[in-house]
Amino acid sequence: MGGRILLVEDDRQIADYVAQGFEELGYTVDRADNGRDGLFLATDSQFDVVVLDRMLPAMDGLALLKALRAAEVDTPVIMLSALGSTDDRIAGLNAGADDYLGKPFAFGELLARVQALARRGRGPAKAMDTVLRCGDLEFDRLSRQVRRGARKIVLQPREFRLLEYLMQHQGEVVTRTMLLEAVWDYHFDPGTNVIDVHISRLRRKIDDGEAAPLFHTVRGAGYRLAAD
Repeated sequence: MGGRILLVEDDRQIADYVAQGFEELGYTVDRADNGRDGLFLATDSQFDVVVLDRMLPAMDGLALLKALRAAEVDTPVIMLSALGSTDDRIAGLNAGADDYLGKPFAFGELLARVQALARRGRGPAKAMDTVLRCGDLEFDRLSRQVRRGARKIVLQPREFRLLEYLMQHQGEVVTRTMLLEAVWDYHFDPGTNVIDVHISRLRRKIDDGEAAPLFHTVRGAGYRLAAD
């Protein structure tokens, strides 16, 4: 992990909490507690993502965002706000926000959204690798065949998509929010154990009987696929 984030938030408690969470993961966090300073930093330096509160002194978040886009700064922006109605979200997105997260929020969800925006902001993706590998696990995206060593593994379509996403992000912690968005195309938590069920089923197919497990549960965070 790691990267550079601009956090524009006037609530000291929230700002300290968010900054500490990102810094513990290796991010560099620049901070501003008002819109005017936030706009100056956002236009003066390069950031991977801007985390922007909507209600700010000196210049509110919407005005800052509009000024940022008018200056042709295309850094991804996630807007934070206690104003969580559909109209409020639409106003934020129309002003140029890439994502909108209502308060209160869980840091894990903010982290997942920031990571998604940072990946999106890195420009065009590389040509697709047709074969993905993790240790002795091989995943052929063209033939849709999966093998672990000499053993062929039969997957259902959703399991195939889930494993493909995990292999694309092998070695990284993948959160439930990331999986819901990427594999199920949900942009909300349906409040079910659908992810746990599919991960458990996929883990049995991949790891059962193997000396070196590839699936790892990261307590309180998500899952990681890695040959370690």
